[in-house]
Amino acid sequence: MSRFRRRRLLLRLGIAAPVIAFAATVLAMLMFPGFDNATQYLSELGGPRAPAPLVFNTGVALAAIAAAAAGFGFCFAILALGGSRVPAVLIALAFGMGAVGLVMASLFPWPARLHQAVNLGLGIQLAPIFLLWGLARARGVDRLRWFLGAVFVAMALLTVITRHLVFPGTVNDANVGWWERAFATVLVGWTGVAAFTLEQRLLALAAAEDAADSAGD
Repeated sequence: MSRFRRRRLLLRLGIAAPVIAFAATVLAMLMFPGFDNATQYLSELGGPRAPAPLVFNTGVALAAIAAAAAGFGFCFAILALGGSRVPAVLIALAFGMGAVGLVMASLFPWPARLHQAVNLGLGIQLAPIFLLWGLARARGVDRLRWFLGAVFVAMALLTVITRHLVFPGTVNDANVGWWERAFATVLVGWTGVAAFTLEQRLLALAAAEDAADSAGD
């Protein structure tokens, strides 16, 4: 089935992105004796004290590249499903910006000053809104829309809590690592779910169009 083949390939890379990030993180943790998930940041897995920083940093860079591809996949999927160009372009830009930040962070590991470029990855927080906008007129993605809304709310809550804007003291030196992992899981994980759902939607649409063509013949 050749319809939407390239779009679906890009979305499959989006499915792979969180898997790569998770696998690299777990492997780096296993290679770092005494690493404390409660008090240490993930960036320390790629820092000077880590026994195998290349594992984590390479995984982050590969996941970032896959996420950038997913951004284009979301962009073209929106267009294929009848969405407008504006949100399609915006979501590609959001993922592109996030990918640049993560690649820079992997090239300049913590505590290097340029490692702060990782904050560009927070632009992906806006991507669910752009995707919701782009899929406003699309059919067959109602559950995905609810999911995207929930993801955006969860990320917004995690942002205000971890930035100490509400419930000050909830996040502290004794548990900051767990909060960071929760944020990272939502921030990266939703991409895989959304990419899988849209890839399946395009597959169904391609099958329907092929069936219509066959009936016309």
